[in-house]
Amino acid sequence: MIFSRKRADAGRRGRDERTTEVLDSHDGEQTPAAPARGPYDVSEAPAGVQRLDLGSLQIPAVPEVEVRVQADPQGVIQQVVLVHGQNALQLGVFAAPRSEGIWDEVREEIRQSLFNDGAAAQEAEGEYGTELRARVRTPDGLTDLRFVGIDGPRWMVRGVYQGPAAVDPAAAGPLAQCLDGLVVDRGQEAKPVREPLPLRLPRDVAEQAAPAGAEGADTGAAAGRAAAEPREV
Repeated sequence: MIFSRKRADAGRRGRDERTTEVLDSHDGEQTPAAPARGPYDVSEAPAGVQRLDLGSLQIPAVPEVEVRVQADPQGVIQQVVLVHGQNALQLGVFAAPRSEGIWDEVREEIRQSLFNDGAAAQEAEGEYGTELRARVRTPDGLTDLRFVGIDGPRWMVRGVYQGPAAVDPAAAGPLAQCLDGLVVDRGQEAKPVREPLPLRLPRDVAEQAAPAGAEGADTGAAAGRAAAEPREV
């Protein structure tokens, strides 16, 4: 899907609703505190949490959640999918402007793309604001999808649920916990709006996967081992 840009002031609503107010003792004004839950910017992420560091994304270690990635021989990740039981959550993270959210228009473009492919999509209110839900035809038959977007400071996380969690958010369980604890490291360099932020395998995982040698090889097993023994960040 090709994304374009327009102003979307409402795009940060989901994030704003997760932010509490604290009183500044110096000037008596209220200033926003860190969000009660994530996805977090790296500047406000809780310390002491075990996470799998994939560069721009740091995924919290949650029991029984498998991290599957596809990466090229250089360790550059093309796709990240979290799996728990019959549910899956595909993750993407993109550059965004400093002053505005982009999920509102991204969501509309996804809806239009699905419509052009013959799939109807409906908006629904979720924990992060407006979501998009659709039923698409795949080689395996009809599949339900639920698109979730979260605007952060100069980034946007997009999650796509598949399985029972695509129809019933309460069924997401540990996958929702992973999304709540996700950390985004945007970096300081300038990037075009909507450009995917770079994701890379940890060095030790990339070295384990390198002997496979096939471009785009599924390194889910190696990533799963890394997630089982994550680092505190």
